[in-house]
Amino acid sequence: MNGLVALYHTPTGFDDIILRSDGEVLTGLCFAQSQEIQNLHTVELNPQAVFRGACRWLDIYFSGKQPDFTPAYRTDNLTVFHQHVQQIMCAIPFGHTTTYGEIAKQIADQRGLANMSAQAVGGAVGWNPICIIVPCHRVLGADGRLTGYSGGITNKIALLRLEGCTI
Repeated sequence: MNGLVALYHTPTGFDDIILRSDGEVLTGLCFAQSQEIQNLHTVELNPQAVFRGACRWLDIYFSGKQPDFTPAYRTDNLTVFHQHVQQIMCAIPFGHTTTYGEIAKQIADQRGLANMSAQAVGGAVGWNPICIIVPCHRVLGADGRLTGYSGGITNKIALLRLEGCTI
């Protein structure tokens, strides 16, 4: 593992979260699978400021409120397409959802294309290394279907319910 790692203990109903940092900004935030937690061996929460800010953001979020700040983060190696999808995801308001197809249509319209692949959008959404803060959980399948989520469908459902979304 490169960089700093911390474990955030979530409220009941969610898997715990692994945070990663290069020491300056958050570089990863994902729901932990049980094997990952075992590999971390009881990591104490790192007192680095980057983790304090991210944990404060998560505390506010898991209290059911929209945080009024965004902790510093970086997603490396983004293609222009990934950047575009990430910008659109970040614009989805707290408590709202959109679909892969709607994002694809938005990108096609902005680029002057006849259409864009919803599957390509799905791949870009699924690649997101900063879950929740970059709200990939707010992206649904056609007709609002709950589709795969790298953090687990149970966590996706719980996140959407926490935000007051009807699912």
